[in-house]
Amino acid sequence: MRFSDSGKINYQNEVGIFYHRFPDQKSGKITGMVKKEFLSVKGNGEKTLRELVMENPRSAFQIKAIEQKMVNGMQEIVPENEEIILIPFGSHTRGAKFIDVSSEVTGKLEQKIDEICTKVNGFYFGRLDVMYENLELLQEGTSFKIIEINGAKSEPTHMYDPKHSLFFAWKEITKHWKIMAEISRKNHKTGFPYLNLKEGFLALKNNLAVEKKLRKISSVD
Repeated sequence: MRFSDSGKINYQNEVGIFYHRFPDQKSGKITGMVKKEFLSVKGNGEKTLRELVMENPRSAFQIKAIEQKMVNGMQEIVPENEEIILIPFGSHTRGAKFIDVSSEVTGKLEQKIDEICTKVNGFYFGRLDVMYENLELLQEGTSFKIIEINGAKSEPTHMYDPKHSLFFAWKEITKHWKIMAEISRKNHKTGFPYLNLKEGFLALKNNLAVEKKLRKISSVD
């Protein structure tokens, strides 16, 4: 399968879609979908951007990163009902709120995601981060772009919805680990070797090095 960089993506909405397929099966499944609400504030025509940021514990925690991005605008009054995206990243470590929308997955969307993923040789388990136009078109399997593919280290991020309990999160992690283990066993039976301890530590070391580089080039610390 070919991957292409089509330049700027104009879609403003983001979801994470968790997908898996067993190696001995022709089609896979979506096991979770999470909507990502970017960290933002809405003006009231009276308070400055900084005051609005500090009112919300979620945005106040990100104040240093926000000040770096909004250097000249922190003391300006935000007009009434004007929404400002503070950090345009769909990461909970950057203040985004995760909303479980797994119930919104449709057969057409699952079919389209399956069609894409089965073309990626050796990809059986992971999360796709997707920018999309609107939910209705996404459910039809159209008007979206994949911006990131995460593999075995992926988390079922729909568990981070504030409405879910810790026990729900444990259940989802356990369920997905069992799926990954079964995929590993099936791949091993077809000739894929397991990593030995040395290879495992080397893979972990290389992954940590990549993550460190990505943090350095990130536009927001």
